[in-house]
Amino acid sequence: MARNVVISGGGTGIGLAAAHAFAGDGDRVLLLGRRREVLEKAGVPGALTFAGDLSEPEVVRGVGRFVAEEFGTVDVLVHGAGGTGALEPGSTSSDPLDRVVHDWTVNFRINTLSAALLTEALKPRLAEPGGRVLFVSSIAAYRGSGSGAYGGAKAALHPYAYDLARDLGPRGITVNVVAPGYIEDTEFFGPQIDPARRERLINDTSTGRAGTPGDVAATLHWLASPAAGHVTSQVIQVNGGAERGR
Repeated sequence: MARNVVISGGGTGIGLAAAHAFAGDGDRVLLLGRRREVLEKAGVPGALTFAGDLSEPEVVRGVGRFVAEEFGTVDVLVHGAGGTGALEPGSTSSDPLDRVVHDWTVNFRINTLSAALLTEALKPRLAEPGGRVLFVSSIAAYRGSGSGAYGGAKAALHPYAYDLARDLGPRGITVNVVAPGYIEDTEFFGPQIDPARRERLINDTSTGRAGTPGDVAATLHWLASPAAGHVTSQVIQVNGGAERGR
């Protein structure tokens, strides 16, 4: 039976790979993201799209109304939206503390708040039993991210997921987190990554290769399957062992 699947950040990278995995099963997919043109060019068969900034409550209310009209019930909710605040417009202030506030606020908004708002808006529509909520975190939640802001924002998803799992468990809904490491072919790292950094990231793994969006999508797909029906409140790392280092 076809399921209704909502994927934030569904136009590129991990979110797009997940969208293709679910659409390949015949599921109905809704792609969410900030850039309408990217969503429309995603090429996911039969997918619906809704463009907007998910850190804005009014946008998320609009998503909720759209989902109610088009889907009614949400079987799988995948939070693929997010990214490093370094790719967002920077602070215009010359004051170092203002820049700290800007960096932490931007990272929290795009990685944590967006996921929390969307989850709370769609929580009443999650299928019961059998609903799935899946967050995409990061190895940075364990190993840091340079400034700390990105890793901190991703790490905040972990206790939120644990709390949700306890809250939604009685309804037969599972909640899990997938934490990728270095994943090529994503906007996060970009095609112009410094070769030395790429080599270092790959050398951190035990598998000797970079991850792909498909690696993460396959894990998300399994967590959404009946086979993972008794798996909840977990953080699954998909990083080739890099979190442990070498």
